Amino acid sequence: MTTELTVPLVRRTQLDELGWGSRRVRRELESGSLAAVRRGVYARAADIAHLTRPEQRIVLRARALALVSRSRPTFCGVTAAAIQGLPCLRDDGKIHLLTADDRPGASADVVRHRDLHEASSVDVNGLRCTPLARTVADVARSETRDVALSVADAALRRRAFHPPGSYDETAATLFREDALGWAARVTRNRRTAERLLRLADGRAQLPGESVSRLRLLDLGFAPPALQVPVPGPHGGTFWVDFGLDDVDAWGEFDGKTKYRELAAAEGRSPFEVVDREKQREDWIRGSTNRRFARWGWDDIRDAATLGRRLRAFGITPPR
Repeated sequence: MTTELTVPLVRRTQLDELGWGSRRVRRELESGSLAAVRRGVYARAADIAHLTRPEQRIVLRARALALVSRSRPTFCGVTAAAIQGLPCLRDDGKIHLLTADDRPGASADVVRHRDLHEASSVDVNGLRCTPLARTVADVARSETRDVALSVADAALRRRAFHPPGSYDETAATLFREDALGWAARVTRNRRTAERLLRLADGRAQLPGESVSRLRLLDLGFAPPALQVPVPGPHGGTFWVDFGLDDVDAWGEFDGKTKYRELAAAEGRSPFEVVDREKQREDWIRGSTNRRFARWGWDDIRDAATLGRRLRAFGITPPR
């Protein structure tokens, strides 16, 4: 599948060398064959049509900016998160850069952040960005709770989670302390960042699970157990996304593509995957005598919506 890293980018000067004048470029843009990634940088429209995830589009624009920058940029914040392969949930169309001074960006889509610390960076697929722990701290300070926790959870998962259910608490603690250290260097939104970083948990497998956790806490549930093992038949183990231990219930987040991706990975039909999931759920509910609720993206738009979904399964926060 086409990704942001394999999409060929071409500068306007290269098109000129190929004999494409302004009229030809305009015609290709108007016909939809060519797409402008940023001023002076283009790609075949067919090559970027499959870049549907926010982080894919962010990385593509970062590559385009790096291609035309006079000096090599250092990306930060949500842009660095996307470059480092973390889920970003949304794309505001901005590119975030570190700068040694507080000059405004050269264009409306570039946000320059003054770097008050000793410069440090890492190279990821040819792009320079802030180290992972600093990236997570910056996102926690500057983005919404949903985005910030999704990024922090994913970073911790990369550092501390080992499938199917092993979690290295020492590695998680060390990474969290590193990120907290970065957050403490700036006063703006420091407390907000610290709360999000302490809540982060690498056992969350998907951004939807991260957002679900926030909604559950907003509703008044106790912090749920994550990726809980439940003994299955024939000596196997089932893993459940959320253990709502304060109300003796289970919860699972089902992303929009979950069953299709499982079917493709296992060489099964979607019907077979859904049927197996139903048998799994029946076993868990029957063997534990707990209620079991499922929800998706539409149910976690806000806490009230998830609350209504859970009530349909007889699950309410403790009083």
